[in-house]
Amino acid sequence: MKTDIDIRNHAHFSFDLWLTLIKSHPEFKAKRVELFSSFFEVSKPIVEVAKVVKYYDDLCNTINEVNGGNIDTFEIYLLILQALDINLKSINKEKLNEFYQKSESLFLEYKPVIIFKNLHQFFEEIKNQGKTINILSNTGFIKGTTMRKFLVAENLHQYIDFHIYSDELKISKPNPLIFQEVKNLIKNKDLQKNQILHIGDNPIADYKGAKDFGFNALLLKPQI
Repeated sequence: MKTDIDIRNHAHFSFDLWLTLIKSHPEFKAKRVELFSSFFEVSKPIVEVAKVVKYYDDLCNTINEVNGGNIDTFEIYLLILQALDINLKSINKEKLNEFYQKSESLFLEYKPVIIFKNLHQFFEEIKNQGKTINILSNTGFIKGTTMRKFLVAENLHQYIDFHIYSDELKISKPNPLIFQEVKNLIKNKDLQKNQILHIGDNPIADYKGAKDFGFNALLLKPQI
């Protein structure tokens, strides 16, 4: 991906994560499906489990975009388990949390791939100009707490002034309230909205959401 974004005309840069800066490790999703199937003792074929997981992942992302809310990770698990004929009465929050911890360990073992060319160098250039950066990401299976751990492991956290994740605010892009939170958290309160650039791959959640709020926006081609 090119990094020829003109940073001169903006004072703050808001970045989406998935398919903008990073993409999943090529083995991670299959490994997670295997873990899900074994952990919850799912009897159905792994191919069917994978289809159900993808279906609810996509559906919940769409619902979040349309409604502007955030479906909790554990709620997504329960929808998948119900669809796979697992008795939900046998599931409690402790078990869901135990699975999430195992899933997080797997995620950090099969770390996402950084797709934004020369990302450290680009962030360094922004910071050297006295400008600021945030992460603004809708979350689903992977919570904001886990994304922070990944960014620390990649030594990217040093450039990021603040993080906003939909699971922590219970709102998702393109909800204007989440872009308002970006504005609220920028230390320089004198910045005008048009001095803030949001960069992402989703035409609705990232581009239209930011533009409708009054930010400038840059739509990147999704990096799959």
